[in-house]
Amino acid sequence: MRSGILTIAAAGLLVTGSLTACGGGSGAGPAGRPKPKIGVILPDSGSSNRWETADRRYLAAAFKAAGVDYDIQNAQNDKARFVTIAEQMITNGVTALMITNLDSGTGRAVLDKATQKGVATIDYDRPTLGGSAQYYVSFDNVAVGRLQGEGLVRCLADKGVRNPVVAELNGAPTDDNAAQLKEGYDSVLNPKYAAGEYVKGPDQDVPEWNNTTGGTTFEQMLTQTGGRIDGVLAANDGLANAVISVLAKNKLAGKVPVTGQDADAQALQHILSGDQCMTVYKPIRQQAEAAARLAVALARGERRRTDQVFRDPEGNRDVPAVLLAAQPITRETVKNVIADGFVSKDAVCTGKYAALCASAGVS
Repeated sequence: MRSGILTIAAAGLLVTGSLTACGGGSGAGPAGRPKPKIGVILPDSGSSNRWETADRRYLAAAFKAAGVDYDIQNAQNDKARFVTIAEQMITNGVTALMITNLDSGTGRAVLDKATQKGVATIDYDRPTLGGSAQYYVSFDNVAVGRLQGEGLVRCLADKGVRNPVVAELNGAPTDDNAAQLKEGYDSVLNPKYAAGEYVKGPDQDVPEWNNTTGGTTFEQMLTQTGGRIDGVLAANDGLANAVISVLAKNKLAGKVPVTGQDADAQALQHILSGDQCMTVYKPIRQQAEAAARLAVALARGERRRTDQVFRDPEGNRDVPAVLLAAQPITRETVKNVIADGFVSKDAVCTGKYAALCASAGVS
């Protein structure tokens, strides 16, 4: 298991000096530096819709507000495409490159190439283990996992199930965030298993966070246990939806608590209807704005100090980091996600969900 995160203080950024000017770029900025231009590579749009509906729009808004040129592209879970996009961005003169890797190996290759060309680098949302990124911006994913574990414990208690069999449907084994999440929720669930309060059921990773694969895997879990699964720790909302679809086919939806994270519109609807017991809301706007501030500073040849670090066990180094806090979401707090503007009321409170929204205080 990975070594985890060292938090020094609350997240913050302070200007503490300057960097050598980076890359090529068209035109010049102050003091003859290249004109700031920021490249961003997002991972996909299949594992979670957040990348296109949230991260892209918040990052674009932050870069526009800062008055810098930017290029945001999505690799669509294609490693060759990921590398090609990075090479094109470097050739086209980005002075800072922000990536959400598909795996650490591909991420390392891209970061090393950027560094060789004098381009500043940031890991966004996922760390590149053994990589060379100058900063890492994300959420405290171990803490997110703990929220999921604690949420499932509360939901099982509400159901009054004795000695529940719990299945764990984890994220991609190539994504260190999945390992961080599992570290968090296992810190809650393992003591329950050890004490005999819970029965540990099937526990499997889902390659590439693929929701179709996740549904097939859960169907196999249900068969393997003879239909006896009382709670599901699903690592994100996409996997949770896949689980709920299988439960619905077996007339178990709403009877078996299911967790998630990302707080997308579909998950909020599932929570309102009782088919999903909780999710975790990560305020992506805060993450995007924090990453954009660092990227703009780097693109302008400035270095900023962060008040946190992420320990990279493979690179044996402490990476300056911004690690944000997340919020557990249940039926009572669905309204908070909508009020924050992360998803719209129109996207959630449609059809049969309109009355459920009203009863949950969504205005």
